[in-house]
Amino acid sequence: MLYLIGLGLNVDGISQFGLDIVKKCKKVYLENYTVDLPYTKHQVEEVVNKKITNADREFVEGLKIIDEAAKLDVALLIYGSPLTATTHITLLQEAKASGIKTKVIYNASVFDAVAETGLQLYKFGKIASMPEWKPKENYEPDSFMKIVQENQSSKAHSLILIDIGLEFQEALEQLEKAAQAYDIKLNRLVLCQRLGTRNRKISYKTIEEFKEFSGVRKPYCIILPSKMHFVEKEVLEEF
Repeated sequence: MLYLIGLGLNVDGISQFGLDIVKKCKKVYLENYTVDLPYTKHQVEEVVNKKITNADREFVEGLKIIDEAAKLDVALLIYGSPLTATTHITLLQEAKASGIKTKVIYNASVFDAVAETGLQLYKFGKIASMPEWKPKENYEPDSFMKIVQENQSSKAHSLILIDIGLEFQEALEQLEKAAQAYDIKLNRLVLCQRLGTRNRKISYKTIEEFKEFSGVRKPYCIILPSKMHFVEKEVLEEF
């Protein structure tokens, strides 16, 4: 059987239900390719009291984990909540197609935690993902800004998830170039670092102020607020 278990946002955020399942699994993997984890594999091992193996994209998408789940109980530990990444939904589909039983144990995700900014969750629009640009390969996709444009047309806030490995200043530069391409004016942005952890940090500044910003810790995300209710503005400006 294959278990997809959400770790939540902090290193000890796994649920008791998830811990109980990990204890009975013969193989335990930690998915490490969709997000910059705010904790190490060793720290997770200390929490679950079991040896863990890192699972990269090649291993998971190569379906080796499904072959193992056909013979024994296997757990895949996933940052946040298991099905926020489409790759994990695909994994479930492949398992079911192979006749492998599956179970998903949900947990908190960044989609919950952004509410700490004071911005109301129901006022967020479509979620955008910013990939890492590779100018030497002429790869500079800016379609994520099209989503922002659509959100702003309906006065919805935009949450932008950042590609694994992308440093903040590079992301800021990409954001500015993409905004220019879509004729979007960037005002004050929200930067969320390591939400849900003990060292989480939320910042609300202009893009020019952020250009002088350093020491941003991963994982982080960026929010482009749209029209705000006065309560949203009051809470956000405290940051």
